[in-house]
Amino acid sequence: MAAPWSVHPSGLPAYPDPPVALACLQGFRAGLHACCTRRADALVDLADALLSAQGPVTSLPQLSLEPAHRRGWGSTYAALACGRIDAERLRDLLAGCLPPADPLVFAVDVTAWPRCDAECSPERGLYYHPSRHSAGQPIVAGWAFQWVCQLGFARDSWTVPVDARRLQPTEDTDHTAAVQVRALLGRLPTNAEPPLFVFDAGYDSAQLSLDLANARVAVLVRLRSDRCFYADPPPRPPGAGGRPRRHGAKFAFADPATWPAATATHVATDDQYGTVTVAAWSGLHPKQQRHPGHGSGGPRPIVRGTIVRVQVERVPAKTRPPKVLWLWWSGPGPLDLDLAWRAYVRRFDLEHTVRFCKQSLGWTTPRPRHPEQADRWTWLVVAGYTQLRLARQLVADQRLAWERPRPPGQLSPYRVRRGFPRLLCALGSPASAPKPSGRSPGRPKGHRFGPALRHPAVKKPATKPTKKARKKPTRVAKAA
Repeated sequence: MAAPWSVHPSGLPAYPDPPVALACLQGFRAGLHACCTRRADALVDLADALLSAQGPVTSLPQLSLEPAHRRGWGSTYAALACGRIDAERLRDLLAGCLPPADPLVFAVDVTAWPRCDAECSPERGLYYHPSRHSAGQPIVAGWAFQWVCQLGFARDSWTVPVDARRLQPTEDTDHTAAVQVRALLGRLPTNAEPPLFVFDAGYDSAQLSLDLANARVAVLVRLRSDRCFYADPPPRPPGAGGRPRRHGAKFAFADPATWPAATATHVATDDQYGTVTVAAWSGLHPKQQRHPGHGSGGPRPIVRGTIVRVQVERVPAKTRPPKVLWLWWSGPGPLDLDLAWRAYVRRFDLEHTVRFCKQSLGWTTPRPRHPEQADRWTWLVVAGYTQLRLARQLVADQRLAWERPRPPGQLSPYRVRRGFPRLLCALGSPASAPKPSGRSPGRPKGHRFGPALRHPAVKKPATKPTKKARKKPTRVAKAA
């Protein structure tokens, strides 16, 4: 769905006038209804109730009491249990709503949906959680979803979600991210600049670069401050014997004495971070541990990239001294150092989006048993957030007495949701009106359900064998 966009004076992508914005929002709602191939009316009513609820969503029955939900409370559960959403068609719809940017910058991150006590829910895994602990460890059992969102450089918390995929417990996060990136590239215009994808330190920089080597895409990954990289070895003298060297001079982040002269430097001034100094070293590679031929005895692949070091004068919070930021960049074309450090700073907007979806839209509030129901609810939340973004030029600021007034077009997602119920009256609903269906016959007399099947959480196997597994078995002495 293409739309004529303009640029707001604040830097926000905006529509040129409210009638066009209203038409684009109505077109998205009609496209959402077309993406629902089964129980479409109930799913759309549930999405409208999600955006009409005032305050955090506490339960699904609460949404059935909203005026926008014109059906009974039973249709709420039936929509998630029996409904169908064409995920690929919805991804195309979300990609068609991307605001123009040059280049496009996306962020990829994984977040967990805790389901610790849901023993009857299949396909659960053990994942990291920053605030919930199990046996003293920040690990929870549940489902993990990998989000892909477009970032902007305006100082707000808005992002543009384009994909949210549930990970299987045994899936490789880096490989799945590469699959999502390649699928998104097929939905983007081919004549644009190569998009930039930003990842946090939980991803393997070399593995991502290896999986996306033939794709027209740039990768920016944060690195730990204790990493070591290597340059290419010097040319081998003629007539030398033995195995050729694969690694040259060592580049240790913690030892400045190992740093050669930077291949590129950049100094910028920012009102939040003060003086920003960026240095880059190209042609470095790590000692790759994870690769397709791991365990075969073959040579490890050499994945070259650019190491970026970012040093700022201060941080906005001013509660701690700033730390050095290390980044890995790999991609076609030259590296824009100013774009690299600013893109990673905007990566945290994705975390604000996920937090808003969890706390305000109640993404992880329902307790569905089957993961397919969680997938449908996730798509409704993503579509609801997209409607809020498209409506930020249309709603009036319903601010409270202690809140600061904000100019039109610069409202936060929370304030846009507060004024969205009044906009629904002008939008209308693409869903048809409910029809009386009579009285349900209920459960047949004498029918009983047996105990539900238990599904333990799946623990991801280790990538390398442990020391005990690598230890050779002891030989048993033969009897005399």
